[in-house]
Amino acid sequence: MAKRLLGKEVNEKLNARIIAECEALKAKGVFPTMAIVRCGERPDDLSYERTACKRAETLGVAVEKFVLPEDVSKEELLKVIDEINANDKIHGVLMFRPLPKHLKADQDFICNRLDPRKDIDGMTDLSNAGVFMGKELGFAPCTPEACMAILEHYGIDCTGKKAVVIGRSLVVGKPAAMMLMGKNATVTVCHTRTQDVPAVAREADILISAAGVLGSLTKEYVRPGQIVIDVSINWDEAKGGIAGDAKFDEVEPIVEAITPVPGGVGTVTTSLSIGHVVEAAKRSLG
Repeated sequence: MAKRLLGKEVNEKLNARIIAECEALKAKGVFPTMAIVRCGERPDDLSYERTACKRAETLGVAVEKFVLPEDVSKEELLKVIDEINANDKIHGVLMFRPLPKHLKADQDFICNRLDPRKDIDGMTDLSNAGVFMGKELGFAPCTPEACMAILEHYGIDCTGKKAVVIGRSLVVGKPAAMMLMGKNATVTVCHTRTQDVPAVAREADILISAAGVLGSLTKEYVRPGQIVIDVSINWDEAKGGIAGDAKFDEVEPIVEAITPVPGGVGTVTTSLSIGHVVEAAKRSLG
């Protein structure tokens, strides 16, 4: 049986720090506030929103919701973003992606409309540049940052290890690869054009799955001794809940350690996003 890398254990120390910083800001008259921007009613978005709101309340951060219809126009969404940018009482913004299909072509433009100082989840080009350059520009995407926090908490040294990342999105795959390299791992990124992904994945010491496809990580992708970080949050209609990429019952008996879904990366991601709001509020003091 694999060791389960539980997000709640990582969060204990992280949340204590966030609460202390939040209280210190409130003593100075600054009340950290996060805006949530959601277009439509996707089940995975709603699930994460509930978790984020509950965590924010626990940690002392206020939340303002901006809920828009799935068929929202580009102009209407940009107007909301401009209003948030102009509101000094809002310190961080969590906008659910991907945006609706009709806005897909404009997603980069829309994300970059956000003030980078309020970009708590690596949506803007400036934040991504910070990850790739190793500089503190904006904020890193929370999900790959959560992967690294889990590895660090459980004492998993990346130095000299072979790491494989499945997925090359700017949200998870590419920044995760850069962060792993920053920890001295040798990294391979797999994508839809990679030949024989299972064979490549089996070579990994550390395997991060960010394909976003329910049940795509099967026993053919893993071997004994591996650390598996399952990033994805997929809606499982059969179970009526969220699940990762991994077919957990197949993969878990083989590998050395694995993050469950739910209860793994997503839990830490949520705390990190709230932590970024608090950090953005601190920066607003100059």
